[in-house]
Amino acid sequence: MKSVLSEIKNHVLTGISYMIPLVIAGAVIMAISRVGGSIYGLTDIWDAKYAESANGIIRLLHSIDGFGGTALGLMFPVIAAFIAYSVVDKLGIVPGLVGGMLVKDINAGFLGAIAAGLIAGYICLWIRNHVKLPQSMASIVPVFLIPVLGTLSTVLIINYIIGVPFAALNIGLENWLNSLSGGNQIIMAAVVGAMVGFDLGGPVNKAAVTTAMALLTSQVYAPNTAAQVAIIIPPIGLGLATVFAKKKYNTELREAGKSAIIMGLVGVSEGAIPFAVESPLKVIPSTVIGSAIGSAMAVGLGAVNQAPISGFYGWFTVEKWPIYVLSIATGSLFVAISSVLLRKKDAGIEVASVEEEDYSFDEAEWEN
Repeated sequence: MKSVLSEIKNHVLTGISYMIPLVIAGAVIMAISRVGGSIYGLTDIWDAKYAESANGIIRLLHSIDGFGGTALGLMFPVIAAFIAYSVVDKLGIVPGLVGGMLVKDINAGFLGAIAAGLIAGYICLWIRNHVKLPQSMASIVPVFLIPVLGTLSTVLIINYIIGVPFAALNIGLENWLNSLSGGNQIIMAAVVGAMVGFDLGGPVNKAAVTTAMALLTSQVYAPNTAAQVAIIIPPIGLGLATVFAKKKYNTELREAGKSAIIMGLVGVSEGAIPFAVESPLKVIPSTVIGSAIGSAMAVGLGAVNQAPISGFYGWFTVEKWPIYVLSIATGSLFVAISSVLLRKKDAGIEVASVEEEDYSFDEAEWEN
């Protein structure tokens, strides 16, 4: 049972890894449009009325926002297709794509897309392994039989068996999140932030981030706001720790700290991994709590990030962006200060002095 669950997890993570570049591309294209719109004082450049604007640049910006939205609209088909691809290679792509499109149309949500990918993949795998034709007809299995039967079986199962409960679950989740206010919304944001800050790009992080991104298609923005804030707090905070307390970090970690700040600013949480690997019991609690604080603060004070962009280039498209940036700074400072306080005194100097002694010994030995 454990191996089966591990296998399914790997298939899902493969689908997510293929989906994320698409989401980033769509998000950045939308950000370009919205930053451009803000220059003209427009905060709703996506509104259809701007397609007929007398200003050609505004029409172009409106179109660019639509292009980004088209990319984001492929989120469910792509994740379903590449989950199926992970299960059965290229044979699963067509049934996965069609299943993902159906999931999008019936509003079965992110979980529905994952289910569609797994269903398509395992149906195609079963057909490949169990349907045997004479040698003279074997070539029609991959080019005809699997695409047709695999796609038909997938869409029938989605439409008539799992579609309704997954759509109900997705709508229920949307309604529950939209109904949250005050303290409940802050708690939700803190939980999302803590998940993102837990394993720094690992399965828990990706589960929170991708679910938050998927909810954007339903105009539910608070989870995304929480997730995008939390993505960049750990690397920036740990990078700042190496600036605040240089003597507590060796040369390698100080260099990693510089990279971590840059990676954080562009929205890559993996910049914090070297620190978590070096001292997980001290670093991970700091990143979890710091991310939760920043996310709760941003959502609680009314910041709204409508795009799946965590990097600095998207900050100024956020509603109430000064609060958003302040929340990032607060969470990052918590991570930096707590990490410094938890570290052994002068750990970096001790490591450096040992390295220097070893080097001097080796050089003298070589001269002899």
